[in-house]
Amino acid sequence: MLMRTDPFRELDRLTERLLGTSAHPAAMPMDAYREGDTFVVLLDLPGVTPESIDLDVERNVLTVRAERRTAPAGDAEMVIAERPAGTFSRQLFLGETLDTDRIEASYDMGVLTLRIPVAEQAKPRRIEISGGSDRKRITG
Repeated sequence: MLMRTDPFRELDRLTERLLGTSAHPAAMPMDAYREGDTFVVLLDLPGVTPESIDLDVERNVLTVRAERRTAPAGDAEMVIAERPAGTFSRQLFLGETLDTDRIEASYDMGVLTLRIPVAEQAKPRRIEISGGSDRKRITG
């Protein structure tokens, strides 16, 4: 039996897995940093309408879903379709020290910004020690 091989097929599969295809888009790029007592997460979602973005938190897992459509309006015929389309999804595993009840989200110029505050019980606190028969006092 004679089989025809393509040496670049495995490279194509790897590229599709990393960058995605129009049928299965890649995950949304993300930056995250800490700013004082708040974690800030930036997710790139160019060409996505704010109405198509969905945020859910369940058991300290934040799920971000967004949809970008490709079909042009009216009877237009698509000539080239290189921009990824479809449903994008990303999950962030949040630590127990973050306050998931006070997450703030904003969307501006294709960037979804999430602000996740550190929970009050996780913030460092100072314990004052007094001498003699005085009691210890914990300050926030």
